[in-house]
Amino acid sequence: MSGLLAKNTLYLTIASVGQKLVAFVYFLFVARIMQPERTGQYFLTVSIALIFSVIADFGMTPVVIREIAKSPQETPRLLSRALSLKIPLFIIAYASAIAAALLLHYEREVVMLTMVAGLSLILDSLHLLFYGVLRGHQNLSIEATGMLTGQAVTAMVGGLSLFIHPSLLWLTFALVLGSATNVTLSSRALIARFGWSILKPHWNSANAKHLLSLALPFALAAIFVKVYSYVDSLFISKFIDTTAVGIYSIAYKFTYAFQFLPLAFTAGLYPSISAALEHHPARVPHLLRRALWYMMLISTPLVLGLWLIANQAVVLAGSAYRASGPVLSLLVFVLIPIFLDFPIGSLLNAGNRQTTKTIIMGFTMVINILLNAVLVPKIGIQGAAISALLSFSFMFISGLFFIKPVIPAFRFGPSLFDAVRFGISGLFMVMVGRLLMPIIGWMAIIPVCVAVYIIALVLTRLLVLNDVRKLKSLFSYGR
Repeated sequence: MSGLLAKNTLYLTIASVGQKLVAFVYFLFVARIMQPERTGQYFLTVSIALIFSVIADFGMTPVVIREIAKSPQETPRLLSRALSLKIPLFIIAYASAIAAALLLHYEREVVMLTMVAGLSLILDSLHLLFYGVLRGHQNLSIEATGMLTGQAVTAMVGGLSLFIHPSLLWLTFALVLGSATNVTLSSRALIARFGWSILKPHWNSANAKHLLSLALPFALAAIFVKVYSYVDSLFISKFIDTTAVGIYSIAYKFTYAFQFLPLAFTAGLYPSISAALEHHPARVPHLLRRALWYMMLISTPLVLGLWLIANQAVVLAGSAYRASGPVLSLLVFVLIPIFLDFPIGSLLNAGNRQTTKTIIMGFTMVINILLNAVLVPKIGIQGAAISALLSFSFMFISGLFFIKPVIPAFRFGPSLFDAVRFGISGLFMVMVGRLLMPIIGWMAIIPVCVAVYIIALVLTRLLVLNDVRKLKSLFSYGR
């Protein structure tokens, strides 16, 4: 990994952690002040916008990144073509979001908020494209700055609204301002490097068709991800009410706030596996096992720790959210298949099995929708949590079947043995935590559980002195 790539990865990782932290704390304040019903309306509006945001981008950003990385001199032409194609996509995405809110017969306020959130949808698609151009030129520092600055603007404007005059309209408008900040920063960086003309759209039917054909696989994958990530909120809102969406949103935020961990890890793992498949295929089984080992290392205490303190943690958003505790106790277990699936996804993509991965994601989306349709009406918001757990487990288990075709030498036994020992270590941590939590409190139990978990890892010989060096070896290929 070159110095520039390492620096870029560090920039983006730090920014991602900071952005997620600010967003999480901000949402807790929103939930505490707005209470479950209003929080549910806000979360529902954001979910609708996020689902239809995939239409506005339609997978063009990763295509632009890839093509610019190959041919940097083509940057102005590629961006102008992408911008010309985005104009009709903006209209379709914005209109679709509003139409969905109307067709689902949401109350007038949700429809109005969706109209405002739709502006953020358009702006987010723009800055993703602009940052994609900068990524193609291996400049991630502007994007890292924008992630933090945009989230800070949203938190400051929204926070001011919460203190002066709590309003869902202002909270939604704060999202628009955060997105506009990112557009401003990214466009200024492009103009400074390439001049104003780079932002001029240029339409050509043949070029548009070619770009759409390249973007389609990425668009399908993005659609599947957005739908199975946010469709549960729509089912809860229709079969129960927006108050239930507010209760569910707290468990959702606590669960998915930690997804930046495998994302940051995969950013370094993917090029390493790609290089190893090309030059040292015999080393790939070892790389995958160590990657799975690392995912189990961080997911086990995270999942079991959140399960242990779920009922206490959700009250950070206010006593009105106590019902989120049992939901979080169940939903948090989705992190295990999600974390473990990241290395498998990296392997399939690096081994030219991206179509297989996309198909799996498509089936995951269908299963998630069907389960939500059946379970939410019968058992409420717990049904959404069960739907997520079963569908993500399907995604992970399905991926396992395609490891052997990529690396025939891989053996599942050692990883299964690791999983058993991690499970034992985690259960030991939970036992000590449950014993001491009534005595020292749930916040003080967190560092105690971390220490107990590390001790258990040493006792089960999952963690030895040279593991730091082994972990570093995951990223040694392709340097």
